Parts: sequence; C-alpha cells; structure tokens
Amino acid sequence: MAELEIHHEGHESDSAGKRVGILAALLAVLLAVVTIASHRTHTEAIIKKSESNDEWQHYQASRMKFHNLELGERLVSTLGNGTPAARAGLDQIAAEKQRYDAQARELQERARKRSEESEAAERRALHFDLGEGMLEIALVLSSLYFIARKMFFPVIGLIGGIGGVVMAVTGLF
Repeated sequence: MAELEIHHEGHESDSAGKRVGILAALLAVLLAVVTIASHRTHTEAIIKKSESNDEWQHYQASRMKFHNLELGERLVSTLGNGTPAARAGLDQIAAEKQRYDAQARELQERARKRSEESEAAERRALHFDLGEGMLEIALVLSSLYFIARKMFFPVIGLIGGIGGVVMAVTGLF
C-alpha cells in the first residue's frame, strides 16, 4: 500500500497564518455562541406565541359565553311575559354577563401582553440571526487568507466579526 506523505515546508514561518488561524477559531466560537442564542430566542418566541394563542382562545370562549347570555336574555325578555321567575332569570343573566365581560377584558389584556412578549423575542432573535450571518461571512472571509495569502481578507473578516458581535449583543436587549 502506498504511503501518503504530507509536506510541511514553509508553514513554520507564516506567523500571519497563525494569527489568522486564531482569528478564525475565535470567530467560529463566537458564531457557535450566537447561533445557540438565536435558536433559544426563536424557541422562546414560539412558546410565547403559543401562550398568546391560548389566551386569545380563552378570550374568545368567554365572549361566546357572553353572547349566549345575551341570547338567553332576549329569549327570556320575549317569552317570559314579565313573570317573577323571568325577572329572576334576567337578574341572574345580568350578573353572569358582568362576570364574563370583566373576565374577557382581563383575558384580552393577558393575550395582548403575551403577543407583545412574542414580538419582542422575535425582534431579539432577528438581531441574533443578523449577528450569526455576519459572523459566518467573517469566518469565510478570514479563511480566504489561506488560499490567497492576502491580509485583506482577515482584516475584512475581523471588521465583519466585530459587526456580528455588536449585532448579536443588541439582541440581548
């Protein structure tokens, strides 16, 4: 079986290549951290959206009960002929309507709050996504040094990496 021989001449003296390699490794670590933050924030947004949907469904159910009471109120008013039992039924319906109306307002406020939390998480996730993209580009540009041996690429990669970190940090707020 033939042996494969790998030549290493000339690599020991490439101090710029070592620095670029360290830069690429650092960018890769930052990219991993920002990617994890992005995924976790997207998951948070999905959970908040699901909670918001649940609150809106609860609100709708409360409003349906309210409208059913209104229908019952109309029926009793129309068919009850003013009897004492009809008046008692109408009083009970009025109390129930007040309860469901108050409950609906509370549920609507909670649903809006959850929706706002979901939208805030999505905005933060967008910042992480943009930071992730910039770090990916920075890593690729920095790695082009090893093909072209031009310092232009890692310099632009470093600038892009700084931009990616800044963008990701804004996702924390």
